[in-house]
Amino acid sequence: MSGDGMANVERAQPVLTARAAGLVGCAECGHVYPRGTPQCDLCGTPLVSRDKASLQKVWAWLLAGMVVYIPANVYPMLRTSTLGKTQESTIVGGVFDLIDHGSIGVALIVFVASVVIPIGKFIAIAYLALRVKSGKPGTSVHLHLYELVEFIGRWSMIDVFVVAILSALVQLNFVATINPGIAAVSFALSVAFTMISANSFDPRLIWDAPPEGAPV
Repeated sequence: MSGDGMANVERAQPVLTARAAGLVGCAECGHVYPRGTPQCDLCGTPLVSRDKASLQKVWAWLLAGMVVYIPANVYPMLRTSTLGKTQESTIVGGVFDLIDHGSIGVALIVFVASVVIPIGKFIAIAYLALRVKSGKPGTSVHLHLYELVEFIGRWSMIDVFVVAILSALVQLNFVATINPGIAAVSFALSVAFTMISANSFDPRLIWDAPPEGAPV
């Protein structure tokens, strides 16, 4: 048989997954046990091959995060009072203010952390959930996408941290005061909800393919 023919045969061979081999992994520490083992011997976590309610929890938390993200962008994130004059800034408005003051680098960081990353997380989580729902088996690329979403999610809080620090430091009565706006609470909730959504996703579902002959 030619080299090309052998390569085609190798590609056609099905991949034996741990689930197909009768094994189940601990979702906390990663140790593998025979299916039917009630709990992990190391950390005590109950062993389940797949979290059947995973997608429902993912969609519920994701939609909650998207809903509260709307007022986070509509209402002011920061309220600045200088000599009795109050100015309110939304997330995008604050980015433009930073650009006007020449702080382009800081403006870029705030824009990426407060706009690009949250919207990217919404899209990525929804894409992974829809792909799993369709029954299409994933690849290592989809697993890396999930790991990226889970890792980068916390960095969206940088805007909230900046508001909290400024509010604590700049309290000079009539001269200058900085207080958080209602959008700060909405934005923090949005970040928290999307993080819970990502953590609710069972990444083992990425590898599952529909049974042979089942509609896709």
